[in-house]
Amino acid sequence: MNERDSEVRIERRGAVLEVTLDRPKVNAIDHDVSKKMGQAFAMLRDDPDLRVGIVTGGGERIFSAGWDLKALDRGDSQLDEWWQENEDLPGGFAGLTEMWDLKKPVIAAVNGLAIGGGFELALSADLIIAAEHAEFALPELPLGIVPDAGAIQRLPRRIPYNVAMEMLLLGRRMPAAEAKAHGLVNAVVPANDLMDKARMWADQLAEAAPLALQTVKEVLRAIEADTIEQAFSTMRTGDLPVYRQMLKSEDAEEGVRAFVEKRQPVFRGV
Repeated sequence: MNERDSEVRIERRGAVLEVTLDRPKVNAIDHDVSKKMGQAFAMLRDDPDLRVGIVTGGGERIFSAGWDLKALDRGDSQLDEWWQENEDLPGGFAGLTEMWDLKKPVIAAVNGLAIGGGFELALSADLIIAAEHAEFALPELPLGIVPDAGAIQRLPRRIPYNVAMEMLLLGRRMPAAEAKAHGLVNAVVPANDLMDKARMWADQLAEAAPLALQTVKEVLRAIEADTIEQAFSTMRTGDLPVYRQMLKSEDAEEGVRAFVEKRQPVFRGV
């Protein structure tokens, strides 16, 4: 099933949901676009037949230039405490940056420049695949603002602190190859291979036991600020409903049985 919109395209491909931001010329994101993207990721979250998401940009040049500054200049959006304006958004800016209850993995297929909020959208994904010509940048500081929809919070935890500060303070662009060297992106591929690679990874993930797949994100979020000892305690005694369900699931029994019987498991998500 496909759902077409002038700005956000949604395509279901088996157990994979593909979300394409297609808003020429630069795939900028305003409140309405954030809402539409949030609805798409809520569909991924809530539909048991969907297991993996892919987010990408339309065109070949720009993944997303981030926040629609023209809308801000017109007064269509506010800057002061902008998040209050976005209370009706299920996942914050771009629909994904604050969707804390989405436990299914999302792959960002970065097809070009990821600037400002576009970079923050990519950072909110679980895996990032970049086209060879892609670049990442945070140009907010010369505009008198800061990237507070995920870059300040996430980037210094993903790459060396001083490198993150270069991007935050100096606004320099980081090419895809350097991003791969820092571990910021998982893979760099020719532009023509980008979606094939993303779909290959998504299909591989979709074959996994759904509860085990979701447990990884649930646990990682729960233990993010823990020491190792605390992390063990959280897993043993914390509020981790998907993990608890996974331990008792039929899929866990099926996986072990299939291994012993030397066959491919058939997972049903229960």
